[in-house]
Amino acid sequence: MPGPLAGVRVIELPALGPVPFVGMLLADLGAEVIRVDRLDAATDPLSRLPVGPAGPLGRGRRSIAVDLKQAEGVAVVLDLAAGCDALIEGFRPGVAERLGVGPEPAQARNPRLVYGRMTGWGQSGALAPRAGHDITYLAVSGLLHGIGPADGPPTPPANYLGDFGGGAMVLATGLLAALLSARTTGHGQVVDAAMVDGAAYLATMVRALHSSGDWRDERASNIFDGGQPHYRCYRCSDGRFVAVGALEPKFWMTLLNALGLDPASTPSPYDPANHAELTDKLSAIFLTRTRDEWAERFEPLDACVAPVLTLAEAPQYRHNAERGSYVSSAGATVAAPVPRFDGAEPLPASPQPPALGADTDTLLAELGYPPGRIAGLRADQVVG
Repeated sequence: MPGPLAGVRVIELPALGPVPFVGMLLADLGAEVIRVDRLDAATDPLSRLPVGPAGPLGRGRRSIAVDLKQAEGVAVVLDLAAGCDALIEGFRPGVAERLGVGPEPAQARNPRLVYGRMTGWGQSGALAPRAGHDITYLAVSGLLHGIGPADGPPTPPANYLGDFGGGAMVLATGLLAALLSARTTGHGQVVDAAMVDGAAYLATMVRALHSSGDWRDERASNIFDGGQPHYRCYRCSDGRFVAVGALEPKFWMTLLNALGLDPASTPSPYDPANHAELTDKLSAIFLTRTRDEWAERFEPLDACVAPVLTLAEAPQYRHNAERGSYVSSAGATVAAPVPRFDGAEPLPASPQPPALGADTDTLLAELGYPPGRIAGLRADQVVG
């Protein structure tokens, strides 16, 4: 069954991380994504990393290898843009313009084109021209300060929040909104997705709690950050952990009964004065069994308790296996495409990434380039 974005054509300019993630997401949803690879990508060690075009993030595309530093290479990309619905890029501000593939020339060729831009700091602001990474974007968004143990430094949450949550998912949402607008107005838009902005946007609920005095700026002292006994992780006898999220009273009561505690004589978790005592009490109980023993006990109960699984363990977990939540792509076990649609299997349209430049001749021919010109572009090392 064709994905819901069948018929949508997207150009993806060279990038790593969140931009390829957006390209993968759009391809998984049925869009035709044309990946523009650098001519020297095959010899670039970064391109061969799993986060590059050769890994799972590179699946589902066609690939054309182009030298964007040559005028004829830029012309190829603009010719592609003339027949596409969207373009995504992750250059630093001003680079696409210097190369000649910025929004102005691209939309001059195709006024309906949606031009998606991904940066860390945004297209404007004091830090716009500076380098950064997920950890630095989270640092100035206010999020990093609140993640980690109370008695230790802030803990970077891998690169889930900045690169992929605040970056890729926000850009994908903006692209889809702009594509809908272009269909009704006939005019494309430039979508500016900055990871520092997107990460901050994810914290809207927590900021609302902070503004009302219900969230403290100290780590591990709040309702969702491990600061309360009924919403935190506990170590088990085998050194592994269970996650407890028994926030509501009905779940708390179920938790107490499963742990063999009397609800009538157990202090309330809704009084901060009891937090230290309750944390110690629950910590001692969870240390009496292994993680998997606790998981088996709690699986049939509505107590909001689950085993903390490793990346290697998660695909084998019964619930995930029954849903087919993981697939194989480019030699890696990764999450299946989401969300799911009625009548369609949650499988990548093409689980393997294309070889770099594998579709160069085909795509040029589709643009109307005659064989002689294609051969000339190859000879001049404009395409490969």
